[in-house]
Amino acid sequence: MKKSVLLSMSLLLFVGLFMVCPLTYAQNTIKVGIVDTYTGPATTFTMDVLDGFKLAVNEINAKGGVLGKKIEYTTRDEKFKPDIGLAMAKELVLKEKVDILMGTINSATALAISDFAKKEKLPFFVTFSKSEKIIGEKGHPYIFNMNENTAMVGKAAAVALAKKPYIKYWIAGDDYEYGHAIANSLWNNLKKLKPQVQKAGESWWKVGEADFTPYITQILAAKPDFIIAATGGAGMVNFQKAAKATGLSQKIPFYQHTAIELSVLKPQGQNAPEGVFGTANYFFYYPDTPSNRAFVDEFKRAYNREPRIGALSGYMTARFIAAGYKKAGKIDTEGLIKALEGMSLDSPVGPMAIRGCDHQLELPMYFGVTTKNPKYDFLVAGDVQAIQAKDYMPTCDEVLRVRK
Repeated sequence: MKKSVLLSMSLLLFVGLFMVCPLTYAQNTIKVGIVDTYTGPATTFTMDVLDGFKLAVNEINAKGGVLGKKIEYTTRDEKFKPDIGLAMAKELVLKEKVDILMGTINSATALAISDFAKKEKLPFFVTFSKSEKIIGEKGHPYIFNMNENTAMVGKAAAVALAKKPYIKYWIAGDDYEYGHAIANSLWNNLKKLKPQVQKAGESWWKVGEADFTPYITQILAAKPDFIIAATGGAGMVNFQKAAKATGLSQKIPFYQHTAIELSVLKPQGQNAPEGVFGTANYFFYYPDTPSNRAFVDEFKRAYNREPRIGALSGYMTARFIAAGYKKAGKIDTEGLIKALEGMSLDSPVGPMAIRGCDHQLELPMYFGVTTKNPKYDFLVAGDVQAIQAKDYMPTCDEVLRVRK
């Protein structure tokens, strides 16, 4: 009888420990599920987002974590396919029980996961997708945009180009949503800021098209003052190479978003064309401040390379998550959302805030032109000017009007 009672008590104790241990483990961690593209050309950007995030997480965990809990993360490669990305997000939430979703360079993936996050009432931090729909017409309380979108890019470039002497413009680019969205935003804002500008013509090519000669011939014949080149991904470098090979870059200046950024310029070394205008929200060498130098040094120690454009987004996402939970005083979704609205943190490029009305991170945009620098074996951005968030972001009224 005694043996039977002792055996039963032991069994109950074992079962109790088995049930408590996983619960205790879960309670001592904050789980972040990251869905992004980790194969192919997109990794030029997505790996820096991940590495920037990891860098901040390691800093946070080394200091005791958040409210005594460590941040842990798990990644999923959606291979630039929205259906796979959505399935992976569902698996992370329903099986892995993550507290937060993060990631995406593919805007279609971002929008699909956003709808799911809204349904599940789970925070989703978008780190590189550019569609203005993400926080515009498809925006909701659980979405946060930690980078720029196409509407913001276009307006920032227009603010800078309106001060230039160019009047006659040609628009060209990749024939898909990103290319057209960038071009439309830039042109529409430029016309408002400088009504005398004229459009000489347009040309659009299929994504991945290799031969730009017919398009460049057409552009040269039209003799515009300036070209808006709405290219993305591999098209960025391919167009730059074609422009230099055909002499276009020496005859007609042009603009590309991120044309002045490390991800685009370093692979080309000294062969990238000089005089190309571009926008970007991060350079490892600018601003040359103690905070940016410290971030760059820390990143280089961890990964043996300079941080590129995505690193800042990943780094600040982790820091905002940690600060938001700390301000909320508990690991609670609604508390986190409320705490983040209007929150400002120091960053490598100065103070950054998450706007309360639409959860858009307010970050500076830099406009510059490609140039050689004796310090580097690749081209960098010269004549850099900072365009502040208030000058290129849509107002809260504009965003809320689109959502309605």
